[in-house]
Amino acid sequence: MVNKRKIINDPVFGFLSIPNDLIYDVLQHPYVQRLNRIRQLGLSYLVYPGAMHSRFGHSLGAMHLMQEAIQSLRLKGVAITAEEETSAMIAILLHDIGHGPFSHVLEHTLVDGVTHEDISLLMMQRINEDLYKWRVESLELREVEESKVESKKPLDTAIAIFKNEYPKHFLHQLISSQLDVDRMDYLCRDSFFTGVQEGRVASERLLKMLDVRDDKLVVQIKGIYSVEKFLVARRLMYWQVYLHKTSVAAEQHLIKILSRAKELARQITEHRTQSTDLFCSPALRYFLYQPVTFADFGVYSEALEQYALLDDNDVLCAIKAWIASDDIVLSKLSESFINRQLFRGELLDNPLTEEQKAVLNEEFAKALGIRPEEAQYLWSEHISTSNTYSEKADSIGILYNDGTVRDIAEASEILDLKALTRKPIKRYLFKYRLEN
Repeated sequence: MVNKRKIINDPVFGFLSIPNDLIYDVLQHPYVQRLNRIRQLGLSYLVYPGAMHSRFGHSLGAMHLMQEAIQSLRLKGVAITAEEETSAMIAILLHDIGHGPFSHVLEHTLVDGVTHEDISLLMMQRINEDLYKWRVESLELREVEESKVESKKPLDTAIAIFKNEYPKHFLHQLISSQLDVDRMDYLCRDSFFTGVQEGRVASERLLKMLDVRDDKLVVQIKGIYSVEKFLVARRLMYWQVYLHKTSVAAEQHLIKILSRAKELARQITEHRTQSTDLFCSPALRYFLYQPVTFADFGVYSEALEQYALLDDNDVLCAIKAWIASDDIVLSKLSESFINRQLFRGELLDNPLTEEQKAVLNEEFAKALGIRPEEAQYLWSEHISTSNTYSEKADSIGILYNDGTVRDIAEASEILDLKALTRKPIKRYLFKYRLEN
C-alpha cells in the first residue's frame, strides 16, 4: 500500500499537507506534473533571476490556502462538508492546469481562439475520466450500470465549483474573485521569489477574517486594513513585476520568434521543402505545422494530448536550435533572445500610423537585407494595462459589526474608488536591436 498522506515543505507557507488519497491521485496525474516544467512568471526571470518557481508550486500553495480558508469559515459556522472541502481544494489545484509554456505566450501565437481557461476545463474533465477509469479498474467495477457509473466520477463536484455551477457560490469565489486564494498565493509567492517586498500580503489574517453572508464571501471589518494592503500590493506587483517593461519586451520577442517559426512552417508545408525543416519536438511541431483552433480540442482529442506534452523546455530547446536557421529573421531573433539581447522598448504617446510602420519595415529590411514584409517580425506595438479593482466583478464586501455589508471602495478611508477602478494604459514600441 502506498502512503498517500504526504507533507510537502513549501518555502512560502512551510509544511503543506496532502490530506487524502484523491488529492494525491490528482497530483500524480501527468497533466498536473507537467506544471513542474512551466515557470509561474514566464520570462520574468530575465529581470528577477530568482523568479524560477513553477506553476506546480503555485497550485500547491493555493490549495493550502483553500484548506485554511475553509477551516476558518467552519469556525464561523459556515456549513462545508468534507466532500466540498476536498472538491474545492482540487478545483483550485487545477485552476491553472491549462497554462501553456511561458504562461500566455502560446495563446497569442500557436493556437487560435483558445484560452488557458478553456483548456483548464478540458484537462479537468480528462483527469476526471482518467481517475474514474483507474478507480473502476482497481475495484473491478466494469459491470456497474452506466447511470451509476456516471454518478461516481470523483471530480464532478470540483468541476461544478470551478464552473460556478455549484449551489454554494462562495466556494467558487474562493477560486475566482477579487479576493481569492489564487491571488493571495501568487502575490506572496511571486514577491518571495522576485524579492519585491511590496507584494507581500497578510494572507493568514485575510483568511481568518473571511465570512459568508447571503452566499457571498465577505471580510470582517477588523480585516479592512489587510484588504487595503492586498489591493495596493496587487497594483504594485502588476507594474513592478508582471508588466515590467523588460518582461513584456521579452514576451513580445518570444511571440515574434514563434510567429516567424509558424510562418516558415506554413511555407515548408505548402512547398513541401524538407531541406529547410524546422527543428522542434513532436508536440511543438503539431502546433507549428498546422492551424489549431478551439474546434480541434476535446477531452480525448489529439490537440489536447499534444498540448499536454508542451512545456517551457520544448520552446527553449527549439529556439537554441533555430539560431542556426537559414532564415535570417528567425536566426537573429533566436540568437538575441537566448543571449538576452531583448527587444528595446519605448513609450508611445499615440498608436503608430501606417506610414510609421512602413518606415520601420524599410529600416529593418535595409539593415538586414530582407524583404519589408519579413521585417514585421522585428518589432511590435503593445499595450500594457491592468486595473486594481472592478465594480462589475464580484465586489469585496466588508462586514460590519451590525451585520451590514459595504463595498471596500465605499468602506475604505484611504482607497479612492476612481483610483481603484482606473485602468492605466502604457503603449510601447518594442523592436530588435540592430547593434546586436
